[in-house]
Amino acid sequence: MKVLLGVAGPARIEQDELPGRFEGADHGAGVSFFLARTPPGRGPSLHRHPYEETFVVHEGRLNFTVDDQTIEAGAGQIVIAPPGSAHKFVNVGDAPAHLTNIHPRPRMSQEDLE
Repeated sequence: MKVLLGVAGPARIEQDELPGRFEGADHGAGVSFFLARTPPGRGPSLHRHPYEETFVVHEGRLNFTVDDQTIEAGAGQIVIAPPGSAHKFVNVGDAPAHLTNIHPRPRMSQEDLE
């Protein structure tokens, strides 16, 4: 499976907006997302979804592991984990990282692997 890394324009998310969670089904929408603020050295454990997950990095530096690939992404970059891929990320910077995690489903679902 191919891990995609793209570039988006810079965005600023204010501290008082984090964290935020939007479950599409609660609003009649087909997409869900959350705004994450991840401290240095932290991140989610290895997991997977039955759909792709898109990460938009707004601030900070993160190492993303998707199956057997690890890439570093920073502000303005986008990482897409394919459906069913085992993935996680860790903040490798010295300040909190801010990102948006997009789940293209009305409800988020996750299988924890660690």
